[in-house]
Formats: sequence, structure tokens, C-alpha cells
Amino acid sequence: MATDLKDTAHPVDAAALMALLPTRPRLLAVGEPTHGEDALLHLRNDLFRQLVEQEGYRTIALETDCLAGLTVDAYVTSATGTLDTAMDHGFSHGWGACEANRDLVRWMRTHNENRPPSRQVRFAGFDGPLETAGAASPRQALTALHTHLAAHLDARLLPCTATALEDLLGPDDRWSDPAAMYDPAASAGRTPRAARLRALAEDLTALLDEHTPHLIAATSPEDWHRARLYARTATGLLRYHHLMADTTATTPERLTLLLAARDRIMAHNLLALAARGPVLAHAHNSHLQREKSTTRMGGAPLHWWSAGALAAAHLGQDYAFAATALGTITHRAVDTPPAGTLEALLSTLPQDHSLIDPRALAAHLAPDPPAPRTSPWFGYAPLDPAHLARIDALLFVRDVPRRPAPPAA
Repeated sequence: MATDLKDTAHPVDAAALMALLPTRPRLLAVGEPTHGEDALLHLRNDLFRQLVEQEGYRTIALETDCLAGLTVDAYVTSATGTLDTAMDHGFSHGWGACEANRDLVRWMRTHNENRPPSRQVRFAGFDGPLETAGAASPRQALTALHTHLAAHLDARLLPCTATALEDLLGPDDRWSDPAAMYDPAASAGRTPRAARLRALAEDLTALLDEHTPHLIAATSPEDWHRARLYARTATGLLRYHHLMADTTATTPERLTLLLAARDRIMAHNLLALAARGPVLAHAHNSHLQREKSTTRMGGAPLHWWSAGALAAAHLGQDYAFAATALGTITHRAVDTPPAGTLEALLSTLPQDHSLIDPRALAAHLAPDPPAPRTSPWFGYAPLDPAHLARIDALLFVRDVPRRPAPPAA
């Protein structure tokens, strides 16, 4: 006798999620189908709090600038700065303005109060310093890496002086020009100076690796890991700028290379975090899924391997992915899902929020379900039912309400 779908649905909590997994993964990734909706982020917050308290996860990593995220981490671990400073300067893409993100950071600071470092929960961004319209200058990452090495190594080992590095970097706005996203001629990524900087970044990274025992003894493991972050960010950013300046590729080819390069940066950051302890990650489903990711830009389809796919290839069962699907976001014109779609089937569940075993859900889908629904809003991506076999758990939210307007001043 077939099991009723509602009998396979569970409350969204840590115990139910862990029961769907064969083991506690080192990297547990939770995706969302759209950004900027506090209802989804509050659900994430509740789940992550339980996973920290009940399952011993010690890092929360979000899809935001990895260098800016150091400001948030300093606040939640040692109360450096203020909550306002952490939100204003510790997030990219405007996500510091999300009330749910503020609630998460506030809870992390409270949780860590009076706890020793070994029992604190850390914050990390795992995206590069990349905004929708362009990429940052490599100045912050390169100069921080150079400063760290110069403080602890013989100056004769360094491939350049700090002054020479500054001269090569030049003005930051030359790197961050938004026109470079679609016009490779506007990018600084293939100038002779950029080529020299890429070589210097590789040399500085090699020095960091070669002198690891001395550098850790002279500073601390924490300082060394931060220097590794600077090295990954510098080399990743310079490669991204190099790809932006490619005048030989078609626009779709170039954009595909940029999407892949961004997720490569994300994957390297996630793997570095997971090497240090159990990590909870949150990002768009497309950055965490095991299947190839797809989107359309300029009318052309683009396909690339996500950070989650790359991390899963390295971690095996130590990587788990819980996707999120949703029924409606009426204020974004994501209306009642068409009959036969995965979201329409999930909308028959009585709960507003549900946790479902994707394998059980697949058994309830029609043999040839309709294609995923489309939406006039670019920011929403429906779940592809063909991906269910490679998803470990599925969160479903029936409706995402409009965020309440702030009270009048």
C-alpha cells in the first residue's frame, strides 16, 4: 500500500534532519531558492541554532564576502566592535540589512558569551569579494598577505616590497569598474601589471606554504589560517579579473567561466573551513547542489559546477545538501504552482513548513512531471525534480509572506 505523502513529512528541526542522513556530515549545506526573504532566513536560523546546540557544529558560513565576514567573526567571538558595525561592514550584497541575518549574528554573540574559544560558534563568509556588478580590487587580500609574511620572514625572501605592490595595484576603481562585467575591454585583468600581480600572488602563497611551521610558531594557527584565506582570495580574485578581460570568448562563454570561477572560490573556502571542524553553510540552492547549475543571462543558458558539487566531490559522505522549495511568494509574482509540479504536490501538505525525504517524495511524483515552473521574477529558481536523487533532505515552505513595513519614524 502506497504511503501517503503527509506521512513522510516531518517538522523542520535538527533531529528530523539528522535522521535522514547516514552520518553527521562535516559540511552540512542548506540551500534556498531565492534571496532576501526573511521568512526563509528565520527558518534557517532556528535550524542552525538547534544544529549548533544539539549536534556540535562550530562554524556558520554564509554566501557573503569572506574578507568582510572577518568583521562579523570578530564581533561574535570576542565582542570586537558593535552589532551595527558587524552588520554594516561584515556583509556584502546588502545582506547586512536583513533582519534575520541581524538576529543570527546577535544570537551567535549571546551564545558565545562566557564560552571558551573551543566551544564558541564562528562566523564565516565563503563567497569572494564579488558583487553582482563586478569584483573588488585584490588590494586588501594581497597587502594583508604581504604584511603577514613581511612581519615574520627575512625581507630578502619576499618577491617585492610593499611599495612596489602598491604601485602595481594602482587605483581600486580601475579594478571594480562595473562596465567590466559585460565589456572585457573595461577590465584591468590582463594588463602587464595584472600579470605581474598574479605571479606575485602565487609566489607569496608559496612562501606561506613553505614556511608554515615557522609562521605558526611565530604567530598562531588562527593567524596562519587567516593568511591562507588572504592567499586564496588574492589568487581567486586575480584569476576572476583575468577571465573578465577575455576578449576572445563569446559573452555566454565568458559569463560561464566567471560563474565557475566564483563557485571555485566558494568551494575552496568551504573545504578550508570543513578541514577545521563541522560547518553549517547557507546559500542559494544553485551554489550548493550536486548537479550542474544552470541560469540564463542575456537570454543564453549557462551551465557550471557549483561550490557544493565541488565540495561533495572531495568530501563524499562528509557533505550533505538540504535544498529548500517553496509554494508561493505572491509579492514577487511567484503564484500558485501549476498542477503536477513538485511544488504543487508539496503544497498539499497540511504544514506551513515541512521536512521531507526526497526519495519518498520522488515516489509520489508522476512518471513524467511537467517542467519546473517559470517566474517573471529573476531572483527565484524552482527546484528541478530531476535533482531529487542527489538531495539529502528537502525543506518546504508553503508561502513566503511580504516582509512587514518598518514602523513609521
